[in-house]
Amino acid sequence: MAIEKIKAPDLGGAENVEIIEVCVSAGDTVEAEDSLVVVESDKASMEIPAPKAGKVVAVLVNEGDSLNEGDVILELEAEEGGAEAEAPVEPAPEVKEEASVEETPAPVVDPQVSSIQSYNIPDIGGDSAEVIEVCVAVGDEVEEGDSLIVLESDKASMEVPSPATGTIKAILINEGDTASAGLPLVEMEIQGSGVPAVKPEDIPMPTPAADAKQKITEPKQVTEKHQPVHGMTESRPTGDVYAGPSVRKLAREIGVDLAIVPGTGPRGRIQKADVKAFIKDALANKGVGQATVGAGIPQVPEIDFAQFGDIRLEKMSKLHKVTAANMHRSWLNVPHVTAFDDVDITDLEEFRGSLKKEAEKAGVKITPLPFLLKALAKALMAHPKMNSSLHADGEHLVYKDYVHIGMAVDTPAGLMVPVIRDVDKKSIFELAAETVELAQKAKDRKLKPQEMQGGTFTISSLGAMGGTGFTPIVNTPEVAILGVSKLSVKPVWDGANFVPKKMLPLSLSYDHRVVNGADAGRFFVFLNSILQDYRRLAL
Repeated sequence: MAIEKIKAPDLGGAENVEIIEVCVSAGDTVEAEDSLVVVESDKASMEIPAPKAGKVVAVLVNEGDSLNEGDVILELEAEEGGAEAEAPVEPAPEVKEEASVEETPAPVVDPQVSSIQSYNIPDIGGDSAEVIEVCVAVGDEVEEGDSLIVLESDKASMEVPSPATGTIKAILINEGDTASAGLPLVEMEIQGSGVPAVKPEDIPMPTPAADAKQKITEPKQVTEKHQPVHGMTESRPTGDVYAGPSVRKLAREIGVDLAIVPGTGPRGRIQKADVKAFIKDALANKGVGQATVGAGIPQVPEIDFAQFGDIRLEKMSKLHKVTAANMHRSWLNVPHVTAFDDVDITDLEEFRGSLKKEAEKAGVKITPLPFLLKALAKALMAHPKMNSSLHADGEHLVYKDYVHIGMAVDTPAGLMVPVIRDVDKKSIFELAAETVELAQKAKDRKLKPQEMQGGTFTISSLGAMGGTGFTPIVNTPEVAILGVSKLSVKPVWDGANFVPKKMLPLSLSYDHRVVNGADAGRFFVFLNSILQDYRRLAL
């Protein structure tokens, strides 16, 4: 078998793209189209696939290297009868440059007169793509280059930038629509009556990598080396960054680490306004802003554990890293207090046992969890502060007139929290069926994004694993979380004798900025009263 050099294909015109992940190592056997490396430019994240099957002899690039078209990625011992090493790759659609002043003289316009201009979807390098985010609203003022919508195809996710500066008068496309070149996008009010209409092909459009077989990858964080803005604390990123090319460019120009900038856009997307607000807070040396990024917290020194014995280094999964980042952010931002109590659920357990035959007929298995969810819903409606969130301005509370409870599920990939919606409106049997279904979907990695969003409260159970109590971390922006430990039989004094009772240890962690000790105490007493006497669910 011949050893062939596998080179980088056309990267859509991009140069010096960063390698953010090397997917193979020497000795690995790969099939055609298996991912070799993942690269990221300002335009998109993309995978470079293997052009043929074979055995990796040597990997010639490292994570963090810059890659250009034609650079050798690795040496491959190809299988007999495989495709040519440098299989032709379909080139990415070229980005048509806007005509220069010399080529197309701009007309003389009256800056005091405005006109309404219509703009269409430009060439997006393929047949169609789904609109996954609309970044603007009617009435918004946008600058040239600002993102209008975000598209996602089977090749890459990409932003469609504004071709001009103006005010959005109408949005002609919706999230979830299928977009293709030439479809109406927006109508904008442009200052100057003589402004010529811009053709779709004139809109500068970021192009993804060109290989027709490339697959979309989730946005990955790129750690920029920079001089931090005065007053900021430079921190090593702990989670993935969700931001578009224009925002990344702005952050690089200013010198901001996007990993420590809170995003206020849909799904936590970081917008230009977020970067500017972060800089403003940092320059003003605001205490809250500094605490948010962990200012003054010394880093744990790096230790060479190999000096003490054999070690193994395993990379954390993406889900594990996201969970770690969320927990770290919550612990730094939220002043946690945890209250503990044991609740007598002897009667509840007896009632639950009596429902076994009915549950079997309904095709469900009744565990204590549906009763806990139903009791929590009742308690949250009676104590709405526990079902609220602190507004971003720090001066208002957002009270929610719905009860969506998340349940923490341990999966092989890491911790996931599917959300059960409208718990207060569902029966015990309905909750039993839904909790089993969502837990299985979480373990199979089949949860949809909307099934993990919108929670107002979270429950985390370690009952099957034992323990008498723990301190769960609040799942911000929620203000409280309930931890459930292992049920045990304990002797309880009834005034005359010690009698065996089934006691369930509960721990309630809460955000002390919103919830006072008295608030938590009243909530706990109310919740326990329902669990001790399930008939109160009917009140």
